[in-house]
Amino acid sequence: MTVTIAHKPGTWLDPQTGTELPHGELIARMGGKRAVLLGETHDRYDIHRWQLHVAAGLMATGRRLVMGFEMFPRRVQPALDAWIAGDLDTEDFLEQSEWKTVWGFTPELYLPLFHFCRQFRIPMKALNCRRPLVTEVGKFGWDAIAEEDRDGLTPARSATPAYRKYLFDLTGGGNPARKATSSDSPDFDRFVRAQQTWDRAFACNIKEVLAETPDALVIGIIGRGHLEFGHGTPFQLADLGVAEVSVLLPSDSETFDGGRSAGIADALFRLDTHDRAPERNTA
Repeated sequence: MTVTIAHKPGTWLDPQTGTELPHGELIARMGGKRAVLLGETHDRYDIHRWQLHVAAGLMATGRRLVMGFEMFPRRVQPALDAWIAGDLDTEDFLEQSEWKTVWGFTPELYLPLFHFCRQFRIPMKALNCRRPLVTEVGKFGWDAIAEEDRDGLTPARSATPAYRKYLFDLTGGGNPARKATSSDSPDFDRFVRAQQTWDRAFACNIKEVLAETPDALVIGIIGRGHLEFGHGTPFQLADLGVAEVSVLLPSDSETFDGGRSAGIADALFRLDTHDRAPERNTA
């Protein structure tokens, strides 16, 4: 499909066909999945509101929910458990989850999601690994990491040429200032290995949640670069044998380009046109 079509605010599109998807039917279908991954741009308030709205819709399907967050490494899971149990106030939660160190974005972006989980006793799960592991794998390769230092992860399935090209284009393409001159350049391997460590971490930890609570629907709050076009975490989940996974993405574009974006997700939601720019916390 190469036709560019209008995408009205408040509507879902099927990125494969460009057809509009009724909200209720889409949410009901997502309610039958094992995992629904909600992509984001991290500093966008409007996207986090959209994630909250989708999560509320999925809760209304009657499924038991668990919400997994890229923002937290596994080591801070006790803080997430204490928050859901009501044992921490907001300040203590942010301190014990090491928010300023492990993420750094203003917490107001995410607090409505965190309060939603606590209000309805929806377990929050840390999906990330320790950050030094990403650096070490990128620099030295997976085989150089001692098993006890792998943070419970298994090695990522190798990136496809299509994913390498996606990442290359996403990070600047043919910028003459960069050392890597093409997506298949060995100079690009370090970045790909690092990115795939994150992809695999999210996938391994989602699989672990599903093993612990096999009747649950896992909602993943993850950066969209790890999700688009079936690359990244969806690819690694498939390698781990986890099926029935869907990706939902927001868009603030007035049009949908089927030639460029076909298959970018299972469904694409058009955000309010008045909410395109990131809002800034001026307090």
